[in-house]
Amino acid sequence: MMSASTVPATAAPPAWGRVRSSRRVADRALKVFSVAVSILGVAALGWILVMLLVQGLSALRPSVFTAVTPGPGTEGGGLANAMAGSFLLTMIGILIATPIGVLAGTYLAEYGRGSKLASVIRFINDVLLSAPSILIGLFVYTFMVAPFGNYSGWAGGIALAIIAVPVIVRTTEDMLSLVPAPLREAGAALGAPPSRVITRVTWRAAQAGIVTGIILATARIAGETAPLLFTALNNNFWFSPSLVGGVSNLPVTIYQFALSPYTNWQELAWAGALIITMTILGLSVLARLLLKKDTVR
Repeated sequence: MMSASTVPATAAPPAWGRVRSSRRVADRALKVFSVAVSILGVAALGWILVMLLVQGLSALRPSVFTAVTPGPGTEGGGLANAMAGSFLLTMIGILIATPIGVLAGTYLAEYGRGSKLASVIRFINDVLLSAPSILIGLFVYTFMVAPFGNYSGWAGGIALAIIAVPVIVRTTEDMLSLVPAPLREAGAALGAPPSRVITRVTWRAAQAGIVTGIILATARIAGETAPLLFTALNNNFWFSPSLVGGVSNLPVTIYQFALSPYTNWQELAWAGALIITMTILGLSVLARLLLKKDTVR
């Protein structure tokens, strides 16, 4: 009888070695493909940003921030009225969307967990998140522009609010769901009703995340063009206090000036594109900083 020490070690089957080799090749091929696609995407984005910086900075001048948009064939001019109109429309949209989105997200996270109504709301919210903005513009046009026979800033603000609401709802629900359950239990143990626990405990614990969602929604609607084409439209003047009639705004102005045959309009389009890109970039960076600060804390 042979002892255990004299038994020869059994070598790995050749088939197993081939399987491991093929897996390594597949892994490396996928890694190379992923890196190549990532480099291609970053290069395309970098090329767009470089072109925007070169063209936008060359067209940027003080009159862009002080003068109104010029008429056809007119030299000079700026984008002051368009920037003011965009700021006003964005603020209207956010002021309408914020309470609706925060309260709806609070219901989903605090009151409607597991209920059928909450499932329906989440489904509708997901549909709105992926809905083309031009359809929302047509929807608001049908109910707020066509019946009155006039474009208005109010219609544009409501169209932007409809786009912003699902972003705020999703972010609010996610942030409230991350609040530890012991915080709610501690408030309930002190005899506080659920409404008091939500407003004094959970909202405060998730306030940075909720504000981040509002900022991201602001960045989401700040550059929207399609819904404003059907609601606020555009003009070359300052907006009226009633906001009735076309309201000048930066996205539609960029769209119209970029397609025009006038050189100064095309230059203003590049300057406006740079301004709106830097604004959205700044809002996105601010949102990330707030979210990172809340995570570290």
